[in-house]
Amino acid sequence: MTINTIAGIKHTDSGNFFLMAGPCAIEGEDMALSIADKIVGITDKLKIPYIFKGSYRKANRSKSDSFTGIGDEKALKILKKVRDTFGVPVVTDIHETHEAAMAAEYVDVLQIPAFLCRQTELLVAAGKTGKVVNIKKGQFLSADSMRFAVDKVIETGNQQVILTDRGNTFGYQDLIVDFRGIPTMRSFNVPVVMDCTHSLQQPNQASGVTGGKPELIGTIAKAAVAVGADGLFIETHPDPANAKSDGANMLHLNYLEDLLIQLTRIREAIR
Repeated sequence: MTINTIAGIKHTDSGNFFLMAGPCAIEGEDMALSIADKIVGITDKLKIPYIFKGSYRKANRSKSDSFTGIGDEKALKILKKVRDTFGVPVVTDIHETHEAAMAAEYVDVLQIPAFLCRQTELLVAAGKTGKVVNIKKGQFLSADSMRFAVDKVIETGNQQVILTDRGNTFGYQDLIVDFRGIPTMRSFNVPVVMDCTHSLQQPNQASGVTGGKPELIGTIAKAAVAVGADGLFIETHPDPANAKSDGANMLHLNYLEDLLIQLTRIREAIR
């Protein structure tokens, strides 16, 4: 597939990478609309194809009392309002097979979380919706092995698949990025995205709260663009320290524009 097939996506003739960006989780309508407004303004100015990202529910949490969401239908309606208000496509995660059809009514791209990328029934359910399916590569898998996840979706008759790399587990509490995986996964004839924020997580902390190294987001993003990534995934928030999910590895929204300017220059240089 090409990103041109994503409903509502703009600036596809610019030659830029595309961007999936937004908060980790939908915390409320005002927050989501405010973040979307800011990013749409930046990406329109820089001619970057943009997809708004927000999880309607966080099913994979370290502790039982961690924030999971504001309610499925409420959050999905907010995602639809972002799409309708700003005319941009939206992406959200799904976790179980019955969620595929439900979420597909509100969003343009269904995302398969990294821990679930081998779940055949989930991939098939997502594929059968006809929506674009973004599969995150598991931290425990090689890039080569992701061809089988792609096949599971394509075998439903849905050719619209994106792969996203988010690093590989290194020990118990760190991740590393093997940038050889980007050209490897591009060889499957699907767009490949680099998740520049989750690849900097520090999981399995004794506190039960995942850590991160957000100061290296620019480093990961620049390297990904340089080696030919088709897209970038960046979670961003106006107040990461008080975000309800993944605040430790999100980019402060105020820093996004300067980073994207640098990245578009790198993209232009290698074209």
